[in-house]
Amino acid sequence: MSLIELEVSEGENSPLDLHRMYNLLQDPVQISIFESDYLTDEPVKYAVTGWSEDNRPCPAQAAQAEDSGDGVILLIYGGTEGIRIQRADDYKEWSISDPSQWGEPCLMLDPKTTSL
Repeated sequence: MSLIELEVSEGENSPLDLHRMYNLLQDPVQISIFESDYLTDEPVKYAVTGWSEDNRPCPAQAAQAEDSGDGVILLIYGGTEGIRIQRADDYKEWSISDPSQWGEPCLMLDPKTTSL
């Protein structure tokens, strides 16, 4: 197990500031797709990338982690500007100006209802 510190500032990509420590329960893996019901009643496949301060994609990572408020979570995180997400079936080139994509500082999902 290891600690990871995530620090994302509100900006063009992320609507929220985030500064938190997480205790990783496994080594992170690089991901580009995940399936979850976090926005809908049924699982949907999403494309994800990390987002850097120069408004470019960078690797996104996922790992199970402990969160003091939620217990064990699946943490999806990326670059200094968080992560960028879009529906996988509507995949387009990553762009900060594309309204079908959105940014988050990170995602803390239920590992039982999310698959990589």
